[in-house]
Amino acid sequence: MEKGAERGWSQILAQVEAVVGKNNVLSDQERFIDYSHDESTQIEWRRLPEVVVTPVSTEAVAALLKLADEAGIPVTPRGGGTGLSGGCIPLRGGIVLSLEKMNRVLEVDKVNQMAWVEAGVTLADFISAAQEAGLAFPPHPGDESAQIGGLIATNAGGSRAVKYGGIRNYVRGLEVVLASGEVIHLGGKIVKSSSGYNLMHLFIGSEGTLGIITRAIIQLLPAPRFSRSLVVPYDDLRKAIDTVPALIQEKILPLAIEFVEKDVISITEEFLKKTWPSRVGETDLLVILEAATEEELDRLSMSVAELCLAYGAIDVLVADTESKQQQILEIRSKIYEAIKPVTVEILDIALPRSEIANHVRRVKEVEQEMSLWLPTFGHAGDGNVHTHITRVSRQEGKLIPLAEAEWREKAKEVKESLYEDGLKRGGVISGEHGIGVIKKAELLRFTEKAQLDLMKQVKKIFDPKGILNPGKIVD
Repeated sequence: MEKGAERGWSQILAQVEAVVGKNNVLSDQERFIDYSHDESTQIEWRRLPEVVVTPVSTEAVAALLKLADEAGIPVTPRGGGTGLSGGCIPLRGGIVLSLEKMNRVLEVDKVNQMAWVEAGVTLADFISAAQEAGLAFPPHPGDESAQIGGLIATNAGGSRAVKYGGIRNYVRGLEVVLASGEVIHLGGKIVKSSSGYNLMHLFIGSEGTLGIITRAIIQLLPAPRFSRSLVVPYDDLRKAIDTVPALIQEKILPLAIEFVEKDVISITEEFLKKTWPSRVGETDLLVILEAATEEELDRLSMSVAELCLAYGAIDVLVADTESKQQQILEIRSKIYEAIKPVTVEILDIALPRSEIANHVRRVKEVEQEMSLWLPTFGHAGDGNVHTHITRVSRQEGKLIPLAEAEWREKAKEVKESLYEDGLKRGGVISGEHGIGVIKKAELLRFTEKAQLDLMKQVKKIFDPKGILNPGKIVD
């Protein structure tokens, strides 16, 4: 940084400390590295901020944004940093505004079955608070260290969206600080509203580009009493995927339906030193059921097993104890961590359920054409497919590293082919990860110009100086 800039930031830093308190401004430069990235693998997008602030109140956030807006300083809001699209990376330096200290569950209202929480509450703490009140937050969208504000800002989904929908379905109210520092309150402890434009839903999924979410009212539901996981192996992916719409047509709506191929399961087993229950077949369905009584759960399990076998399943394996279920879920949830060292990018294409098998077949064709390993799994129930573009080829069960120039060129072609295929099948480029910076070029390319123009106009209205999470989604 030049000397003039250093003097400018010295003055700004003093103002920031006066606004949020010196104890809420990080001065350790080495810690800035923690705020320069999310969980995505593309290190080329990482950027260091000039300062990291951790305000403890909405009033402090408002004062900080007023200061930043007047000075034209970029502000990048940050939750748990668990995102996969570079949404919380401070592309233009400036201020990283971390909500980590605004982490209180302010109220759990049992009568209205709603919770009033600050944006920095982690998913783990939120689930715990709901359970203590005898209630549940059904979606469970992602890593439990993720924070509520970030989950709302990305409209997080998760495997349970097939039955319960994404987080958008549970947000009833928001407190938001605008770029100007003005605070607005949207929605409330209400289920219905037809009162003008629904600005609340505009902020959900906006990735901090329109305003900073500081508090939220979240809908809760009665906790289910019984649950069970079924692992269903197939010798063919098509048979597994074809089972999913058949289940739903039979009015069986599981909590989650995941498909996962055996190659990534074996790698994750080795990574965790734990064992997946199924040893046969090429592809497994993971079906999670819940019910109010054991009798109902038994009936559902039997119906699912019979239908799966009718559609070509090799077997149906039941995890009916808490420990067995947790081991299955841990292996499934750690797949990304196991293959992250060789992963270049995760695609997040969402498709009509009927098109999943055709799209995955195209993935396999591209995998052969490119000689690039493309492990693919996802939420079969809601059509969200996660293809991992890697820097290796897979030959005779072994991963063979490729030269950087080779995998970079191949990764570019793979992404192009799979986005085109997904969109041709009526899909969208992101089902739950958001756009951030990593998918921005694809959004600009694969979205109608009229839609992009409207997005840009919305951005300009809410953030005329472009200080809020600049460089993300649209400029």
